[in-house]
Amino acid sequence: MGTKEKISEELLLEEEVQKQSEIVLFNDDVNTFDHVISTLIDVCEHTPEQAEQCSLIVHYNGKCTVKTGEYEDLKPRCSRLLQAGLSAEIV
Repeated sequence: MGTKEKISEELLLEEEVQKQSEIVLFNDDVNTFDHVISTLIDVCEHTPEQAEQCSLIVHYNGKCTVKTGEYEDLKPRCSRLLQAGLSAEIV
């Protein structure tokens, strides 16, 4: 592999890493565990186990990253979480 190819490959990898955003879900005193879990399954395509683990992390730590990806994919998902009454933002 030539130097030029290696530099191009490193730049492409760096661009991919920079395009990743994440949805952070925050704890609240309103929503039940069941509601949070079912919403994460529906909106973020979590397995029941993933959704339960995220809900526990949010409960005990105050927040949890629930989905990582490109901003364009995360924006409608975050909107659906907000419409469901959850507290979330894209970072």
